[in-house]
Amino acid sequence: MKTASQIADATEHLDGLANTRAINAAFRDQDESHLYPINGRFNATERAIRRTRKHFRDCGMACTGLEYCLALDGEISRIVNAVI
Repeated sequence: MKTASQIADATEHLDGLANTRAINAAFRDQDESHLYPINGRFNATERAIRRTRKHFRDCGMACTGLEYCLALDGEISRIVNAVI
C-alpha cells in the first residue's frame, strides 16, 4: 500500500487531467472495499473520488498533486470510519 505522498510523488511528472487520472487509478488499484464491504452498498474509494472532486470543483481548485492525494485519503478514512 502506497501512502498519499508516495502516490503524489509517483504522479508529479504529469500535468492537469493526466495527473488526476493517475492519482485516481493509483487509489483504485489499492482499493480494498471489496474485501470489507460496507453493508455491500458501495465502493468507498469511488465515493471518496466523487466527493473530493466535487469539493475541489466547488472551491475552484485543481484536483492535482499532494493536496488532492491527501484529501482523497482523508475522505476514504471518513467514509470507512463513519459507517457502522
